[in-house]
Amino acid sequence: MVNTMFFILSKIFNFIFSPYSWIFALLIWALLTKNPIKRKKLLWISVAIFYIFSNSFLLDEVMRLWEKPAVTIDSQKQHYTYVVVLGGMMSYYDTKAKQIGFNKSVDRLMQGLKILNKGIADTLVFSGGDGSVLKSIGPEGDYIKNYLGDIAFDTLRVKVESKSQNTYENAKYSSTLIKSNKNHKILLITSAFHLRRAIGCFEKQGFNVDYYPADRISGKRKFTFDHLLIPQIEAMEKWSVLIHEILGYIIYKIMGYL
Repeated sequence: MVNTMFFILSKIFNFIFSPYSWIFALLIWALLTKNPIKRKKLLWISVAIFYIFSNSFLLDEVMRLWEKPAVTIDSQKQHYTYVVVLGGMMSYYDTKAKQIGFNKSVDRLMQGLKILNKGIADTLVFSGGDGSVLKSIGPEGDYIKNYLGDIAFDTLRVKVESKSQNTYENAKYSSTLIKSNKNHKILLITSAFHLRRAIGCFEKQGFNVDYYPADRISGKRKFTFDHLLIPQIEAMEKWSVLIHEILGYIIYKIMGYL
């Protein structure tokens, strides 16, 4: 019951703390107010928020402070029993066509398969259920394993859990899945912006964790005109992701998940 309430609240917070919501609320307020001076101030505040949160350079600088940096793994020196890949890479599943609609987080899986094929890990553990509010996607772990089978990947080297709805449950159910070898060091793969929370959850479950970032948002610093000054709607979307992640980290700390 507590986990369900927490899941729903996290989705509500995701909406409340989005720059889109702030701008929309300010514009509605400006539309409804009868005070012309206040209306003007609200419109200028809306413009300022839009410009700040649509600036790609500012986003990159803040994201660089939060994301875990890239790491290099030497296959000759490092070996893991398990590489654990977190889900969240499906936008939908077409039941008629039996086709997965992947999103950009599929880089998590791509990096995990590379680690497995290079012999750096023995087994890939994929952790992901249905994190949508209306449960409209389905058991992600099962779909991913079927997909790997369809492309002739050796699924004997793949374990999946498809019950988890969030990062805490990723760690909890992965712990149950590989509990007999829990003391082995694992290599954890998820998006770079998500690694702080993921590492904390897995360490809380008793895992010895190394990490490998995927799907990095920040990259090499760019000083081009468009990157520095031209508003980009993609930047605002990524700010929403970052704000959601920071809030999630704080809430997980309060809940004792980290």
